[in-house]
Amino acid sequence: MSLAGLGWALGARLVAPLLALHVRRRVRIGKEIAGRIGERQGGGAARPPGRLFWLHAASVGETISALPVLEAMAARDAGLRFLVTTGTVTGAEMLGRRLAPGLAARVDHRFMPLDVPGWVARFLAGWRPDAAAFVESELWPNLLAAARGRGLPMALVNGRMSSRSFARWRRAPALAGEALGSFRLVLARSEGDRRRLATLGAAGALCWGDLKAAAPPLPVDAAALARLRAAVGGRPVFLAASTHPGEEALAVAAHRALVPRFPDLLTVLVPRHPERGEGVAAEAEAVLPGAVARRTAGGAPGPGVSVYVADTLGELGLFYRVAQVALIGGSLVPHGGQNPLEAARLGCPILLGPHTGNFEEAVDRLLAAGGALRVPLGTPPGGALADAVAGVLSDEARAQALTKAASGIADAHAGLPGRVAEALLDLLPPGQGSGSGVLVGTGPGGRDAPQGPIA
Repeated sequence: MSLAGLGWALGARLVAPLLALHVRRRVRIGKEIAGRIGERQGGGAARPPGRLFWLHAASVGETISALPVLEAMAARDAGLRFLVTTGTVTGAEMLGRRLAPGLAARVDHRFMPLDVPGWVARFLAGWRPDAAAFVESELWPNLLAAARGRGLPMALVNGRMSSRSFARWRRAPALAGEALGSFRLVLARSEGDRRRLATLGAAGALCWGDLKAAAPPLPVDAAALARLRAAVGGRPVFLAASTHPGEEALAVAAHRALVPRFPDLLTVLVPRHPERGEGVAAEAEAVLPGAVARRTAGGAPGPGVSVYVADTLGELGLFYRVAQVALIGGSLVPHGGQNPLEAARLGCPILLGPHTGNFEEAVDRLLAAGGALRVPLGTPPGGALADAVAGVLSDEARAQALTKAASGIADAHAGLPGRVAEALLDLLPPGQGSGSGVLVGTGPGGRDAPQGPIA
């Protein structure tokens, strides 16, 4: 182990008491489940008999992109069991909603242990996975070191390494090389990610495509969709999907600018983090008094409601199906953008702000094919967004051309989950192993940027 690795391990041991307190604080704000905080220290193992594959998906986006792979693996190996870990409560909730009943019986969920040597050792010893894969961008040095010690075959799937994370990892080249060199298989989501991962130590990294480009259409509850369509009626609907702080205000400003031309316009705000719903609604109410309703408060987008705050989890497919145009959140502010292909699969015309680095290749393909429109930042606030929305709402032929072009891009990687599933199944040892393995991921501290001791 490198000196950097030893330093990380020592630092984690020293801060472990503070991490335990941090987890308890997160319980109070709804980001942890009180009865399951022991899982953050590696507890709660209940290993089933037979072969066990461990899949880690940090949060909601990773969970959604991994589900088709999980389903394909289960279909190909009827006796395989799965341990799925997430780093967030919302990721766990999404998993519970999306798993088909037959597959759910073969899946155990736990929260990922924090990266303290004793905690990850307890987790690995309790579960003894036979092979493992991380989705996207988690690199936990202590977990990876423990995994290497157990010899667990593992893969990094849909590997993501942003330019910012790349610059941070380059400050700790030995640590990066140890982590990425532990993988038997590294599948990057894009050529840019593959090059950065290879430079840091994943010499054999491959790029087969982005799993988020291969996900099925977002699901919908048929009864909820019928109710929503009845409430909306024939009104034009502008959707601001998966928004981040600052974007809701721009969407509301755009709404005000659009009302003279579209007097019955309904603007739907879906915050990326539903817990922000109350604040988002209050912000909109200050601009449009008496014209705002919030879904979790029982509101509906009926007559008199101009802005509807849809602050629920897992219902974005519902709103894409009723909208005539959608802004993809995270792109008007420097976040990097959310997944535009979710809208493409549901035939909703796509608007993008200037910040789309999280889905750079998908966005480039959409723009080149005429499947999305770029919205520049400008003055007055929301003015350029209002112009783009009006351009789509007032021109049905243009809207249809956008959706047709976007659909072709969204369908390009339909066979990718099956191909990835085959590669992951190849990691498993033959026969009915009792579990001896290890695991790995891509980005110290989670998501995509180093956290904790490496800042």
